[in-house]
Amino acid sequence: MQKRRMTPATNSIPGLFPAPTRHARLIEWVAEIAALTKPDRVHWCDGSEDEWEALTSELVDAGTFKRLDATKRPNSFYAASDPKDVARVESRTFICSKDPADAGPTNNWLDPEEMRADLSSLFNGAMRGRTLYVVPFSMGPIGSRISELGVEITDSPYVAVSMKIMTRMGQPALDALGDDGFFVPAVHSVGKPLQPGEPDVAWPCNETKYIVQFPEDREIWSYGSGYGGNALLGKKCFALRIASVMAHDGGWLAEHMLILKLTSPRGKAHYIAAAFPSACGKTNLAMLQPTLPGWMAETIGDDICWMRFGDDGRLYAINPEAGFFGVAPGTGLKTNANAIASLSKNTIFTNVALTADGDVWWEGLTDAPPEGLTDWQGHAWSPTSGTPAAHPNARFTAPASQCPVIAPEWQDPAGVPISAILFGGRRASAVPLVTEAFDWAHGVFLASNVASEGTAAAETKVGELRRDPFAMLPFCGYNMGDYFGHWLKVGAAADPAKLPRIYSVNWFRKDAAGKFVWPGFGENSRVLKWIVGRLEGTAEARETAIGRVPTADSIDLSGLTLSPGATELLLDVDTAVWREEAGLIPAFYERFGEHLPTALWSQYEALLARLDATDDDLAADAAPTPRPIALTA
Repeated sequence: MQKRRMTPATNSIPGLFPAPTRHARLIEWVAEIAALTKPDRVHWCDGSEDEWEALTSELVDAGTFKRLDATKRPNSFYAASDPKDVARVESRTFICSKDPADAGPTNNWLDPEEMRADLSSLFNGAMRGRTLYVVPFSMGPIGSRISELGVEITDSPYVAVSMKIMTRMGQPALDALGDDGFFVPAVHSVGKPLQPGEPDVAWPCNETKYIVQFPEDREIWSYGSGYGGNALLGKKCFALRIASVMAHDGGWLAEHMLILKLTSPRGKAHYIAAAFPSACGKTNLAMLQPTLPGWMAETIGDDICWMRFGDDGRLYAINPEAGFFGVAPGTGLKTNANAIASLSKNTIFTNVALTADGDVWWEGLTDAPPEGLTDWQGHAWSPTSGTPAAHPNARFTAPASQCPVIAPEWQDPAGVPISAILFGGRRASAVPLVTEAFDWAHGVFLASNVASEGTAAAETKVGELRRDPFAMLPFCGYNMGDYFGHWLKVGAAADPAKLPRIYSVNWFRKDAAGKFVWPGFGENSRVLKWIVGRLEGTAEARETAIGRVPTADSIDLSGLTLSPGATELLLDVDTAVWREEAGLIPAFYERFGEHLPTALWSQYEALLARLDATDDDLAADAAPTPRPIALTA
């Protein structure tokens, strides 16, 4: 954005000066944005409880928030968005790199100079009649060498209070910046300026929406939406799109992964990161309740993982977020009791249903809905209404510290050493329950081909594969071919013995009748136990063309009743099916052209060779034993 000089009008905006920092570049930037957006006042957020009380009270007075029953949900609030502003808008999300090739085929690209001109026009006077909030925040524990700092400017108090939950927000982050520290600048406006005397609406937004990342400048601009990842710019915009570029340039990893601490009955702890596309059980695994006696699972993070190498050569991870921003529908005591317990207080619920007694409800919270519900659009609701009570993307925003299984070290600035990395999608066929990669490069190959099959509720056809490599498709801030190369480079520079092992998992295999074979949820601890056994050298595996899979008796199935033949199906590697799978890879890889690392093509050729060798072995095993030939005179 072109620099704007501070004018007397800018200097007179209440709250702009004096700033609670001596960071000259930050002060100048805030003044520049204030001159452009023309707010009525400026508020520098300090993250205090007094500020929370003041802002949430303002939101209640504005009709944006409703206070929930203080006994049922202390210090918690309900919000309903505009029906046109309910989810991320991927079609309006842009990576404005200088070279379009650096955005790659999986991102939307526009010329950065043209985009800046459009944004300058859109943001001119965009905050008139509103307060400009300066939101300093730390992604990760303040002072950690793995953490990074950012500052979001927003005209939404909903965003300001949500950022208090989701990040380490306020004066401590501002103090960590010092006089000249690096920060990622992020500008957000709901795009609804107010003329003098014009009444506001409960959920201001604009039909025009932009979520823009400038990767070379480490800069974020968002306009028109007040919802979720469109507006909470520390989340997907910073923690993944911009951070993935920073990680590429700095030799570290910024990933769409949960972090789980798993402790065996012997007291040995392993830290596991895992990446899954949507609807694949990510949050349930993050807050796993093991069914195996003596095993304990604790949460480090449920969504995003930043990893850097430590002095000992191992990868150490932090959860850069301080809260959970989770999908409410489908979350209940049966599916994720720990998540439900995390929402007991200090939580913001958006687009769920309201109960008659001042609480919240959504599909999946209980088997039967309570009477007297009001749906997310403010209408009286009953099971015969024909529409969901909560929007399918309804959300909760809650402090991670409230999770009953939050690990003590989740705030450790040093991070936790990662032993294993899991990738997986929703596959009804082909993909075994768990597969161990032969090595790091093979693991990158597996992760680059993660796919889920379309369901009846998805936009894709039932059974059609949707590629989501590394579960990063919507979130990689640069060319994904180069992203694959970065993973390969990270592994090549490390001691192989100290790298995490990589695994593919699939909880969703179905039988011939179309029923799930594996029970999932807490029973997934059985798969994790096998992985820990592999890490410690106590669990057996057999070599297949696609990787190492458990032997039939190496997964602990004690006390678990599976259908006949289930174990064989779960661990089956059908070479004919995998020839079909392999046949789908070239078309996907070719999208990346010369940016696709040659090492992945080599991995593809190696897969074909192993499939050929397996076919040869099977043919040899199936050949009849030659009979002796009788000699006649």
